[in-house]
Amino acid sequence: MADRERTQPLFLHSAAQVVTLAGPNRPRVGRELEELGLIENGAVLIEGEIIAAVGPTEALEAALPSDVQRWDAHGMVVLPGFVDAHTHLVFAGDRVEEFEWRIRGLSYEEIAHRGGGIWTTVRRTRAASEDALLAIARRRLRWFLEHGTTTIEVKSGYGLSREEELKILRVIRRLHQEGPLEIVPTLLAAHVVPEEYAADRSAYVRMIVEELLPEVASEGLAEYHDVFCDAGAFTVEEARVLMETARAHGLKLRLHAEQLTRSGAARLAAEFRARTADHLEKITDEDIAALAEAGVMAVLLPGACFHLGRGDYPPARKLIEAGVPVVLATDFNPGTSPTSSMPMILSLACTQMGLTPAEAITAATINAAYSLDRGHRVGSLEVGKRADLVLFEASDYRQIPYFFGVNLVRAVFARGRLVYERETT
Repeated sequence: MADRERTQPLFLHSAAQVVTLAGPNRPRVGRELEELGLIENGAVLIEGEIIAAVGPTEALEAALPSDVQRWDAHGMVVLPGFVDAHTHLVFAGDRVEEFEWRIRGLSYEEIAHRGGGIWTTVRRTRAASEDALLAIARRRLRWFLEHGTTTIEVKSGYGLSREEELKILRVIRRLHQEGPLEIVPTLLAAHVVPEEYAADRSAYVRMIVEELLPEVASEGLAEYHDVFCDAGAFTVEEARVLMETARAHGLKLRLHAEQLTRSGAARLAAEFRARTADHLEKITDEDIAALAEAGVMAVLLPGACFHLGRGDYPPARKLIEAGVPVVLATDFNPGTSPTSSMPMILSLACTQMGLTPAEAITAATINAAYSLDRGHRVGSLEVGKRADLVLFEASDYRQIPYFFGVNLVRAVFARGRLVYERETT
């Protein structure tokens, strides 16, 4: 199918289910998470990059353009493209040695003493050229695409110096310009304090505030700013200074919060009315209430708990019952969650955190889109929105998380164009 040259309308028809996620123009909360806007024997009409119509196949066929191109989705489930709202895509190397060390019982401190941990990745990333990092990240982006992701947030954070963070952000910008995925850039220079600043961590904070943030803002290299506010990373006081400066430079705020310890980061996210607080394994009921009151969205990352063999998954049900908008993301990174598979994240959310399949899908599509301020154009299949959608070889949307570890994606469309199709025999 020479779809990249297609100019005529495209009609995807006869789907077992079209999961539209149609609904209010805001993140979904509470019972709204289960409202999928399901259409059986459904169809989608695409004109250019935009969805022109969504509805039952029979109803749409009655008024099709004469030059329409048809795609038979019989027996398939059609979903909006996944929106992955938390990743650390750009880095060099991997951490397979540490993976085995943890299995053999080594503690975090013992791994660090052997020279492991984040600094393994920082050293390798610093040693790689911009072009080399681009090639590595381009290959990984393909993994995301093949699992149905069409919009992805990407953080810096493995450079931890002015020049190296700028290098990573330039790679992120080049990836976005190449397409076909939309990439949302986030500055995470406040990941951990670099080794060279260990004796004067305040100097590193000053560098970010006085040098890096102004340059990133002036060049438009990031849309969001993030801080890892936890034990072994940055304190609440340091995070507050960084967040105030980032906001003053026009960057929107996200925050790694309450992953390893209860640091007070969730309350800080509420204080700043950050767009998201991410992780939240150690959050309390009082913290949840503060997030709900402030309208902060919760980005939950079950892949990290799974990969680390931990049982303290975030309290998803409590967050939902409190009215906090919940988001699911992969947290793709070399140390704690090396997965690009949103379907696997859905499986973990269902089996380990008690989300229903419908809640998990909502959290990974329309809510994730709103967490990146893109809910007005992606995350649901509605007239006027961008035609980012995924076809699954499944007859029921619940099969997507049910068949865990199995990739049921048959085809992916981004901006109305076929960008991936799995070969079939």
